[in-house]
Amino acid sequence: TKTCLVETASVRAHFGHVIIRLLMKDYSDPPLDLLEKSAVTAARTAGAVLLERLSSARQIQFKGEINLVTDADRLSEETIVSILRSHFPDHRILAEEGSTGGGSERYRWIIDPLDGTTNYAHGYPHFAVSIGLEREGEMLLGVVHDPVLDELFVARLGEGATLNGRPLSVSSVDTLLRALVCTGFPYDRSRFPAILRRWDYFVREAQGMRRDGSAALDICYVACGRFDAFYEDGLYPWDMAAATLVVREAGGRVTGFDGREVDISAGDLVATNGPLHEAMLEGLRKSSLEEQLPLRQSESC
Repeated sequence: TKTCLVETASVRAHFGHVIIRLLMKDYSDPPLDLLEKSAVTAARTAGAVLLERLSSARQIQFKGEINLVTDADRLSEETIVSILRSHFPDHRILAEEGSTGGGSERYRWIIDPLDGTTNYAHGYPHFAVSIGLEREGEMLLGVVHDPVLDELFVARLGEGATLNGRPLSVSSVDTLLRALVCTGFPYDRSRFPAILRRWDYFVREAQGMRRDGSAALDICYVACGRFDAFYEDGLYPWDMAAATLVVREAGGRVTGFDGREVDISAGDLVATNGPLHEAMLEGLRKSSLEEQLPLRQSESC
């Protein structure tokens, strides 16, 4: 009987520790509403910073031959990081202009303070602030803000996507001949031959092609049906982390060029409405096989 009592006490103690750990885990996880509110505040505040400086003289530096950064990029990133750190000081941060911090193995913010820097530097009004949040490697929250049009794309894992509070849904186009397709070009010009072969293929197969210069916005445009498909390689995690969740939660599909589950660190992405996905992957395969053939003359629509 004494042995049974000891074993019973041991079992109770074990489950007591389990319950405590679960409670501590729940307590350490910020409410999703707070995470979203903080991200939205950061994105809108940074967007206001970008708009304020859009028409003024900018300080521009080059990180590569044509890859540039402005003072607005850095100020926007400082604004975002300051807001997020004030609420979640232990969360890790990955940001385009180098901000880091936090020791949490559970949460990581992925930030592009100005997606579409070249557009911005030229006064071309197509750029965005992008903020994504991973929990244990899975995208939990995505916020993309276009300050020019005052459009806010938000997605929460398993809860759908919205544009300014209205539910989003991808298009139903099921053939390339009726599809508006978007892409982007990398800063590394040595990759242009392969890039142009893909362009040459899709400009002939799709109803129209666009290249707007802000991957985060372009991907979100798939989510709301403005584009039917998007593809690009040479992307960075901050270019697509938030927007890929927006597309998924709007009913779309995202993969790598090989059709496998998208890896935001790999750089290649195909985002579609779903029905067009296989046709896009097939087009990428075919244009890849043509890499050694002469480039055909193409015309942008």
